[in-house]
Amino acid sequence: MVKRLISASYSEVAKMSAQELKQSIKASEGRTILSENVVLASPQAGDITNAEVAAAFGADLILLNVFDCFNPIIQGLPGMDIEKLMTYMQYPEKNTNSNPIAELKKLVGRPVGVNLEPVDEQSEMFSEKLEISKGRISSKEAIQKAEELGFDFICLTGNPGTGVTNKQIAKAVTVAKENFSGLIIAGKMHSAGSDEPVVSNEAVEDYAKAGADILLLPAVGTVQGFTEDNLKDAVAIAKKYDLLTMSAIGTSQESANKETIRQIALINKICGVDIQHIGDAGYGGLAPAENIYEMSVAIRGMRHTINRMARSVNR
Repeated sequence: MVKRLISASYSEVAKMSAQELKQSIKASEGRTILSENVVLASPQAGDITNAEVAAAFGADLILLNVFDCFNPIIQGLPGMDIEKLMTYMQYPEKNTNSNPIAELKKLVGRPVGVNLEPVDEQSEMFSEKLEISKGRISSKEAIQKAEELGFDFICLTGNPGTGVTNKQIAKAVTVAKENFSGLIIAGKMHSAGSDEPVVSNEAVEDYAKAGADILLLPAVGTVQGFTEDNLKDAVAIAKKYDLLTMSAIGTSQESANKETIRQIALINKICGVDIQHIGDAGYGGLAPAENIYEMSVAIRGMRHTINRMARSVNR
């Protein structure tokens, strides 16, 4: 049997297969935190990565947003100054970073994942559509590159205005299942600009049948009209298919006051989710560090929070 993630050292986690990591999260009984951060933003703490900050304040899993698999840039990594960043943005062919993900994982001692977006060109939009780079779209080639870089999980979801749809997410799960060995997270945390329900029972069933490992759902209190009953229903369907569930704060409320974070965290734990996601809409592309900490204390108490924050990556 695997060790539960909230008690595991990175040397133990690094040896886990995808399914062992999934079991390790399940064994943590709703006390796992995933922190998302924007890799191109100027980091919250200056000369270190946002991922390191998130890990230091209690995150168990790190999710990279706006990461281009074909032009891998992470602000705050050693040697990644503003001059190099601007050069790589303008001339991707000059980017000689062989594997920034391997380096990042050594620094943070956490499983690291990436957002890839199943953009639907036929999506009916109710907001302005944003164009994103090929390295951020969930094509077969981008997924294969994510595998090559060594990501532990892929999150198939959509940023605001990108036109991601539930139908395309389900298709992307199938492609990912064939080309990626890590965990596959699937679902929407907000509309992504598409004029459709953020969550539907049909979509949940489609993700499950396509082979997803973890169902992503908006956290109760974030998307208008998405209630505790809605979340409980989706969690029940996920359990039927042996999927884990993750509630996500993707509506900029990650930068709300501490009381709001605590309330969201407790409500969604009551509803039965396995992982709680806290988004990137704070200073420098990361939730305020104190809110990651507040979420941790709310769902697992001071003992486990101190353990996660203080445990050396060298153990």
